[in-house]
Amino acid sequence: MDFPTIHTNFWDAVIAVPLVMVITQLIKVFLKVKKKYVPTIALILGLSISIFISHRHHFFAGLFMGWFYGYAAIGSYASLKTTLLAFRNKR
Repeated sequence: MDFPTIHTNFWDAVIAVPLVMVITQLIKVFLKVKKKYVPTIALILGLSISIFISHRHHFFAGLFMGWFYGYAAIGSYASLKTTLLAFRNKR
């Protein structure tokens, strides 16, 4: 079995992860999704973007990078939220 060569590039770091964050927040606001389902939605979005757009020629690379997109968006959101809450409480 040949493992795919996976390159993390500009698309991955600067476009895909924020795109997953924004779409997830839009879904959360407009569709009134329960908070417990939001990480799953982010993961599904990350997998979808990766498999069908950015790595459509190699399924396993798409799966791997889709997990990266989804979980990077979840972690970035959690980090940003924690930082903002800590900043507000210091005032």
